[in-house]
Amino acid sequence: MADKQISLPAKLINGGIAGLIGVTCVFPIDLAKTRLQNQQNGSRLYTSMSDCLIKTIRSEGYFGMYRGAAVNLTLVTPEKAIKLAANDFFRHHLSKDGKLTLFKEMLAGCGAGTCQVIVTTPMEMLKIQLQDAGRIAAQRKLMPETVAAGSVETKSPTAMQLTRQLLREKGIAGLYKGLGATLLRDVPFSIIYFPLFANLNNFGKRGIEGPAPFYVSFISGCLAGSTAAVAVNPVDVIKTRLQSLNRGSTEDTYSGVTDCISKIMRNEGPAAFLKGAYCRALVIAPLFGIAQVVYFLGVGEFLLSFLPKKDN
Repeated sequence: MADKQISLPAKLINGGIAGLIGVTCVFPIDLAKTRLQNQQNGSRLYTSMSDCLIKTIRSEGYFGMYRGAAVNLTLVTPEKAIKLAANDFFRHHLSKDGKLTLFKEMLAGCGAGTCQVIVTTPMEMLKIQLQDAGRIAAQRKLMPETVAAGSVETKSPTAMQLTRQLLREKGIAGLYKGLGATLLRDVPFSIIYFPLFANLNNFGKRGIEGPAPFYVSFISGCLAGSTAAVAVNPVDVIKTRLQSLNRGSTEDTYSGVTDCISKIMRNEGPAAFLKGAYCRALVIAPLFGIAQVVYFLGVGEFLLSFLPKKDN
């Protein structure tokens, strides 16, 4: 991140604002990613991202593309705030004893990815159920052979209803289903993303101490984000499958990460681990590009400047 010292409240504000803007812009693509990743052989409704979005609009209307957005928008602020602030915190402390080496940058990213799963896991758990509900409903209408005999169509639950149900049936562990897979995705993502972004961003700095222009930060965030997203997409597929509670009668269920890997390999082949990779890159690239621009423009610092100053 930037070399100058930034207060923790400003970091949290910057991360939160960046997350809200980014998610609002790219959420429909994220919905397509979830639905494409959850498709299994024999129950394919969508052939591509564009096909998924067109069919979603036709069957569920424009706002159908924003199923689960409320959960994402509510929790993305603390998630992005934790991720960006934690990375900055670890980078600052790891650089106290000397130059910030690539290994230390990766270590800081590892710490940031580990911290964020506190919020990411329940957010993804709820979001995936809401995003995938339309796919299950479409299967019921267009592919009735994939639905269990005698099953009754029910109204899609809300985020609060899902939360209460999971807490009642499984306790807090219900909201943290897929925690291991989330760690396996987010820790490597942060290890790749943050050092790559920092080094790309350094190329565009004005002089040794000068900050990089905002467009350099945006491009660096997009490139680093899309690279990291594609690199960890196989784990994202596993996480999405493990966290999905509702399936068609012909679709596999999984007991854990290793069981999920073996069944996908056996029934769908290695190419299945790249499902949604294109969509995920399109989601993450602008999301982190926007995040870094907001962070480097210092929106949080600007807002905090209006607060009354304490006398020393």
